[in-house]
Amino acid sequence: SKQNQTFQPEPRSYVNPEHLSYFRFVGHVIGKAIYDNQLLDAYFTRSFYKHMLGISVTFEDIEAIDPDYYKSLKWMLENDITGIVEETFSTEVEEFGQLKIVPLKPGGENIAVTNENKKEYVQLQCELKMTSAIKQQIDSFLKGFYDIIPQNLISIFTEKELELLISGLPEIDIDDLRSNTQYFGYDSDSPVIQSFWRVCSEMDKEEKAKLIQFVTGTTKVPLGGFRHLQGMDGPQLFQIHRVNGEDEDRLPTAHTCFNQLDLPSYNSYDHMKERLLLAIREGNVGFGMV
Repeated sequence: SKQNQTFQPEPRSYVNPEHLSYFRFVGHVIGKAIYDNQLLDAYFTRSFYKHMLGISVTFEDIEAIDPDYYKSLKWMLENDITGIVEETFSTEVEEFGQLKIVPLKPGGENIAVTNENKKEYVQLQCELKMTSAIKQQIDSFLKGFYDIIPQNLISIFTEKELELLISGLPEIDIDDLRSNTQYFGYDSDSPVIQSFWRVCSEMDKEEKAKLIQFVTGTTKVPLGGFRHLQGMDGPQLFQIHRVNGEDEDRLPTAHTCFNQLDLPSYNSYDHMKERLLLAIREGNVGFGMV
């Protein structure tokens, strides 16, 4: 991913003629570790965990892989693109210094993207990046993984639970996190922030892991502590941003590529606790992709 903390197959791995056997081997290793209850320091993208579980990926999953592209596609979905966007149902792919045009569907290079078909365009672009461009690698990994752990047994988990199953619950030092947090619209003495850290200090080990997973996209704690947390452009501390508005029922949201938590200004500690715990347990769901 852009944060260099999570991984998925590289589309150009075919440069090694044995690459698919390697992916199957890695699938064996991950499956055997789960079978033997051994934890691994291995973290994958959210979309790759979903592939392991047979869950459809969503548009939002691409944010952790390419945040800038995610923002571009999100803008397209939310705005009238008539006369602004001049794209076709194709994309440029760079392979070892050479650019080639890949149609997103048959004849796609001759089909213009319009307001009416832009959702299909976004869906196909995301599907290419997260699935079809690495389908051979995914299939080889899964063949090895399912040799050890049958799909029907692993599919009872969510993608977040699967990460914890593979990598375990990290030791999270809330005081260290607090010392390495930036505030925007709040300061360290704001009542909302005081309530936030009180809630965090009362969390159990699993809830702390889910909080870090919710905001950063992974449960991985950087070597050396949270001052070494990485974002899309390099070092990026944990951030808490104030959300303006009077909607007390609004849930906190997160932007994992920036390690950013958007926190509404709740009136009470109890309401803060209820909303925050609900957010980190349930997360956010985007539209599904076939």
